[in-house]
Amino acid sequence: MTGTDPLVWLPFDPAELGDLPAGLRYEQVDPVRDELPSSKDEVRFLVPNYQLGGRIGPFLAQLGSLEVIQTQTAGVDDVRPHVPEGVTLCNGRGIHDASTAELAVTLTLSVLRGIPGFTRDQDRAEWNHGWRRSLADRRVMVLGYGSIGAAVEARLTPFECEVVRVARSAREGVHAFTELPDLLGDVDVVIVIVPLTDETRGMVDADFLGRLPDGALVVNVARGPVIDTEALLAELRAERLHAALDVFDTEPLPSDHPLWTAPNVLMTPHVGGTSSAMHPRAYALIRAQLARFAAGEPLENVMTGAY
Repeated sequence: MTGTDPLVWLPFDPAELGDLPAGLRYEQVDPVRDELPSSKDEVRFLVPNYQLGGRIGPFLAQLGSLEVIQTQTAGVDDVRPHVPEGVTLCNGRGIHDASTAELAVTLTLSVLRGIPGFTRDQDRAEWNHGWRRSLADRRVMVLGYGSIGAAVEARLTPFECEVVRVARSAREGVHAFTELPDLLGDVDVVIVIVPLTDETRGMVDADFLGRLPDGALVVNVARGPVIDTEALLAELRAERLHAALDVFDTEPLPSDHPLWTAPNVLMTPHVGGTSSAMHPRAYALIRAQLARFAAGEPLENVMTGAY
């Protein structure tokens, strides 16, 4: 390591990465918590804090030598508008596959098997026996069949359900978004895991929801604005559909938001990626990207064009 080696800013102690790729310098800097050091004019590779999001904007303009931003998030909708021209943005594809897929399946099973009701019964010391729906024999749509969608399917398969794969473009075994009107009437569960783009914003609207059969479950582990909240609230209040939501239009969800008191909804506070599965996968990806950067090799997960 020399003073002329490219500088990398990490939001954690560089030692946490284990074996650091040679030919680079490392500093622990979190732009939100720390005053920017004098090395801001030298940093070329930035790994932002996982929860920094759009707050990164004011800092990026001060990093005149920056070449690469490697996020720890799969979605980059809040970071992308702030990326200076000429800077390469890479997302955290793969980091949250296991964690988010686990939560998606957990939410699905919890609603189908009535776990929220049983929890409330336990608090009241009430014994309410009865039949509940099983995941077995259900038809489950994975809306957004990327790496997380594939991880969701891998965890659904042992439950003896049928998986319907849907993505932006059709390919072998995967339907296109344009086919949704013909598919929605025959699914019991929709697990939403699309990125937030102009195309997907408001995708799950009144028409989408209206095509689902009575009693269907919508699970959102993507981004809040993918769902038209007012349209969903109308279905929940009518008790026609069920929902399990990890993401919302506004986060944290305001205490007076009508979703808190709506029937048929289970909510978690955007914890899809925050589990013990995150850090090992994040560090592995960051190490690999730094090794490519040091060697002058092409980076992976580069976000270009529509995604």
